[in-house]
Amino acid sequence: MAKYRTNLPQLNGGKFITDGGLETTLVFHEGHDLPEFAAFNLLKNDGGYEIFEKYYSTYAAIAIDHNIGLILESFTWRASSIWGEKLGYSKKALADVNRKAIELLHDVRNEYENEKTKMVIGGCIGPRGDGYNPDNLMSAEEAQRYHTIQIETFSNTQADFVSASTMNNAEEAIGLTRAAKAAGMPVVISFTVETDGKLPSGQAIKEAIEKVDKATNNTPAYYMVNCAHPTHFEGALASGESWVQRIFGIRANASTKSHAELDEAEKLYDGNPVELGRKYKELTDRLHHLNVLGGCCGTDHRHIEEICKAWIGN
Repeated sequence: MAKYRTNLPQLNGGKFITDGGLETTLVFHEGHDLPEFAAFNLLKNDGGYEIFEKYYSTYAAIAIDHNIGLILESFTWRASSIWGEKLGYSKKALADVNRKAIELLHDVRNEYENEKTKMVIGGCIGPRGDGYNPDNLMSAEEAQRYHTIQIETFSNTQADFVSASTMNNAEEAIGLTRAAKAAGMPVVISFTVETDGKLPSGQAIKEAIEKVDKATNNTPAYYMVNCAHPTHFEGALASGESWVQRIFGIRANASTKSHAELDEAEKLYDGNPVELGRKYKELTDRLHHLNVLGGCCGTDHRHIEEICKAWIGN
């Protein structure tokens, strides 16, 4: 039985961090090749398990140092059917990867969790297509069928919830949410936005959240924003309307550059960790309900450390 599936501790107050930008850390800092930007593919190599164990242990140590909770999100953002097929994985092999990812996080939790630092395991799911390009969108029904496979695999592991990251349209989020509900899994929906604060589909984040909540009877445990710099979305969250209260978490990029610019970049844009920490502090001072903070593209343990310092003050 998953430890926190029926009672996610991040819903009960307290502060939680996540890791930083997994894929950009692996590519630019550690020199690993990630075809299709699929981190899970490293498991097929000798030492793959140790790479991820070291990565997550770094963030576990930061959480313990600051007496703060930790959300452990699996390295399975690309581990769904279409992406797995592109990399030559059979359905069985892909299911094994998803299970092994959760098993690894379970091992990390067993080693590091304590009373002050609760560690919650999220089975990470990415969009079927390119998170930054809304072409070839699915209907909610198609999305439910597509994402059910990966979600059902997570439901038979120690994963506490489904973490849907870099969602770029409401329909896919609706289908994924319904699939999670059918599998008995809590789900968190994280939308990505462009520099104008809107989803790549052109939809306002307000409209997307309200549409998903209406279509699913408020099923998502909460929402997040990821893979965008705070300057891209802070204006959209300034209204203080009720939909803003549904956003509990932020996983921002280190850079203010657009998705298109980052896609074409041949070097890492890691910004200024101290400055990013200050930006997060400004957001949490204004939006007191935010309690899950982490990083996305270009961020690493330095950024998460500075976020903790700015947010907690130690």
